[in-house]
Amino acid sequence: MARKKPESAGETAAASTSAGDVEAPRFMTVKQAARYLQVNEKKVYALVGEGQIPASKVTGKWLFPRDLIDQWILESSHGGLLTDRMLIAGSDDPLLYRAIMQVANEVQARAMISYTATGTQLGLSLLARRRADLCGIHWGPAEESNQRHPALIRQFSQHHDWVLVRLFRREQGLIMSPGTWTASSSVEDLFSTTYRWAIRQEGAGSQRFLQEIVSRYGVNPAARRITGRAYSERDAASMVAMGRAEVATGIRGAASEFGLDFLPIGWEAFDLVMHRGIFFRTLFRKLIDHLRGGESQRLAQMLGGYDLGELGDLIWPA
Repeated sequence: MARKKPESAGETAAASTSAGDVEAPRFMTVKQAARYLQVNEKKVYALVGEGQIPASKVTGKWLFPRDLIDQWILESSHGGLLTDRMLIAGSDDPLLYRAIMQVANEVQARAMISYTATGTQLGLSLLARRRADLCGIHWGPAEESNQRHPALIRQFSQHHDWVLVRLFRREQGLIMSPGTWTASSSVEDLFSTTYRWAIRQEGAGSQRFLQEIVSRYGVNPAARRITGRAYSERDAASMVAMGRAEVATGIRGAASEFGLDFLPIGWEAFDLVMHRGIFFRTLFRKLIDHLRGGESQRLAQMLGGYDLGELGDLIWPA
């Protein structure tokens, strides 16, 4: 009897994903991943391009770890698999930060909740790639936020799976070192080489708010003397507090936190964008409950510049 020719590694891997086999190989090719997910290969490539599906490129070929694919599928389901995790990115806020710390202290080691201030646009990109569960955003005046915020998130193809929840309105303006602003000062005076500025990174909501100031007062932002770059609200306030700058865009709450002066310009909405399933997670409901609680309410009054009248409202979809 003729001996059967041994199968090659590629043939073995392909055979393991054929109908009737129990499981796919530990590391799948595009073709095997498409068969495993019951989609065409073009869809797999699209998911890779969007950064949604777990994959690694090895010697020019995409490989898909089966265990991570399984986890990704479950995590994409209603409520998600990792209900004991909540990763928050996006814009910085001192009131939100303290509420998160309260939740973390309450749940202890039973769950993990983290907050990384990245700025609005980078936070949305992380959310789109499922590297974050929620993203804090603010993008211009409060009266236009119900149009601007949905328009901003529609720029991402994943927005059909997202919801937008209002946390609060907060007062935005200029954070200044004590004594910088006097009775004879004007906004125009601040936009000169006399004062050192800490500027925000591109894609930050406070950097976007600066455009509102420029438009309202007709000042020239290029005339400023820039001495540093800040990457969050509190980072900007700390630079002013440490004497590295006299002026920075930011919120009243951050100025109060560091004992600095504040020139109000207007109000903005601070919202959270999240995947639909996150809205029903226990950790998210705990966060909203803590923001509604007496400790957060007292802190909001102490910091100043907060209006929590719409806390927890679903803004979009309407």
